[in-house]
Amino acid sequence: MAKVRLGFVGVGGMGQAAHLQNYATLEDAEVVAIAELREDLGKRVAAKYGVPKVYRNHTELFAGEKLDGIVNIQGFQFHAQLLPDVFKAGLPIITEKPIASSVEAGRKIIAALKQTKARYYVGYHKRSDPATMWAKQQIAKWEASGEVGKMRYVRVTMPPGDWVAGGFNANLWSSEPIPGMSADPKPDGMSDVQFKHYGGLVNYYIHQINLMRHLFGADYHVKYADRNSVTMTVESDTGVSGLIEMAPFSNSISWQESATVCFDRGWIRIDLPAPLTHNRAGRVQVYSDVEKAEPYTYEPALPWVHAMRQQAINFVKAIKGESTPLAGPEDALKDLEVTKEYLDLYIAAGGKLG
Repeated sequence: MAKVRLGFVGVGGMGQAAHLQNYATLEDAEVVAIAELREDLGKRVAAKYGVPKVYRNHTELFAGEKLDGIVNIQGFQFHAQLLPDVFKAGLPIITEKPIASSVEAGRKIIAALKQTKARYYVGYHKRSDPATMWAKQQIAKWEASGEVGKMRYVRVTMPPGDWVAGGFNANLWSSEPIPGMSADPKPDGMSDVQFKHYGGLVNYYIHQINLMRHLFGADYHVKYADRNSVTMTVESDTGVSGLIEMAPFSNSISWQESATVCFDRGWIRIDLPAPLTHNRAGRVQVYSDVEKAEPYTYEPALPWVHAMRQQAINFVKAIKGESTPLAGPEDALKDLEVTKEYLDLYIAAGGKLG
């Protein structure tokens, strides 16, 4: 395949900082057009990145261009209203996480997808960080060889901090009003305050919920939620214990996110940078203590590629039919289900909402 021809639907804050600036500089991809409801912003962004065509909406974009893939970046609360129409183009598409703002909306999206030829990927960029990709390969090697025993425990920690890390500094902004869009409705049986709390959990912790499944290599369920909103205790369908530490402490400036995968006689630790960090991958450390061998700790050198850029590289590979760690819609729907499991247990434990 020659250069992959991409169309962008939405070039707001995340559309520019996390996506467009990465795709626009890939050697095997070309951003041929963008659609942006704010016309002046669309024109200025296109001029900055050398994109030749600008359209007012996705319908005009699809009618006017021959594309190989679509990068569709809006708030997830609008996905269920927009994506069924975007799927009709029958192309590979990637969005930001999560798939939707509720389990019900996510199911609606998947049902619409199945009526088309489109392929849909959900942008959990932490799966594409070179550190996570390296760790997944090492996990697979250990599981195949059995040299350090079985996986026993996965711990994911993500205290609040400066997730932007200057990533919006190069953005163009606009005071133009955004034409009205319909957000996903509140699910039946969920109060307004519960839905607001659920949306906050989804927005802030869905990455870690997805990363837990990715590292397990299996589905899992929530077993305990403490009423202080600090931890989520889980267990995989393969019997491995797990813990997501959501807010053990907070940072004013730094970002201290990590994941540790423990085996009987070794562990792999991943330290991830702030989401909008540029030109820096995460860090991996490996510890092995097997019988009849000297224990060692090892840290591989990783490329100077940040997770969002590697995600863009992976989406282009997916368009070409290559294997990638990108998440699909069914996987993303499970994340919403896990979040609902946690919310139900949190409420039952007497946790405060709002």
